[in-house]
Amino acid sequence: MKKLLSWFLACVIIASSVAAVSAETEAVSSSARAFELYCPDNDTTLLSQNSGEKLPMASTTKIMSALITLEYAAENNRTVEFTEEMTAEGSSMYLQSGEKLTLYDLAVGMMMQSGNDAANAAAIAIAGDQEHFADLMNARAKSIGMTSTHFVTPSGLDDAEHYSTAHDMALLMAEALKNKDFAEITSKKSMNVDFIEPSDKTVAYPNHNRLLSLYPECIGGKTGYTDTAGRCLVSAAQKDGLMLIVVTLDDRNDWEDHISLYDYGFENYSAVTERPPFCKDMAVVGGKEDTVSLSARITPLVLTKEQAKNVRQQVMLPAFVYAPVSHGDQAGKIVYLLDGEPIGEQRIVFDNDVETDKRKRNIIQYIKDYFNWHS
Repeated sequence: MKKLLSWFLACVIIASSVAAVSAETEAVSSSARAFELYCPDNDTTLLSQNSGEKLPMASTTKIMSALITLEYAAENNRTVEFTEEMTAEGSSMYLQSGEKLTLYDLAVGMMMQSGNDAANAAAIAIAGDQEHFADLMNARAKSIGMTSTHFVTPSGLDDAEHYSTAHDMALLMAEALKNKDFAEITSKKSMNVDFIEPSDKTVAYPNHNRLLSLYPECIGGKTGYTDTAGRCLVSAAQKDGLMLIVVTLDDRNDWEDHISLYDYGFENYSAVTERPPFCKDMAVVGGKEDTVSLSARITPLVLTKEQAKNVRQQVMLPAFVYAPVSHGDQAGKIVYLLDGEPIGEQRIVFDNDVETDKRKRNIIQYIKDYFNWHS
């Protein structure tokens, strides 16, 4: 009888556990062939499915094309004349031969209108042809750590050797958002492009990323579609100091899935970004100045909501420092503790330089300094 009762209780516990897991899975279910919920703040995948599978990614490719174009534009935002060889099938800015616009505006056309013609124009203007631009794309992908990606076209049109993964595309979006121009463009619901030729032509291009309207925390993204790739979407959202990125590949319900994954992420995770109280100035021994300013270089510490409630901070700083002092050097650190165990730390740095005081000093000055340093 006892064995039967134990067996029954075990079955109840197992069934309850399975139900709990199933309920969580149901809450974040996705119709995507592959997806990833990624946190760039601590380089962590929070949820995923087939996120390492190599798949076509359609026009989400233009995140890379626009990023490279903007990096070149920052050095020399030169004018590009559109030619017949730059034309492309599919989504378009509707550029005509002889029209002229800048590299920056071609990036706008890629991110707003998903212009294949804009991607081709930028590729040819920067690298001479699409093949050499693809070399730039692949080199940049390698530098980001996209180990399972290979680019062939700047637009994302189908090619058997043009592929990526949900994880790699999350890494790409995180890198692209570090670029101020990219971050600004991708956050806009529409943008105007003022043509250089014809000089009186201005076109307002709407952003295809509906999440900017559907999800208030969305800060950008890029759509994509081909018959082979299906619906693809890369997006980013930010709430209470926590940034999340969602990638879905071949997903017929991409808008709903992104919202569901963001809701899960923001409901279950927190970014600890509080600046702890500590002395803003530190005494300097033997310097031309008596003190040096300090600041904490805070980057978010991403934890579950439950963990965030129990995090404690420990500030580690010496009482004084000897001159010379250099701006940006580490003065101390903030250690984050969870249940008494360190789980992360932040640097406390000097905000300015303090040179060594080489003047001769009498005994009174040394006594005065002594009491100042130890006060």
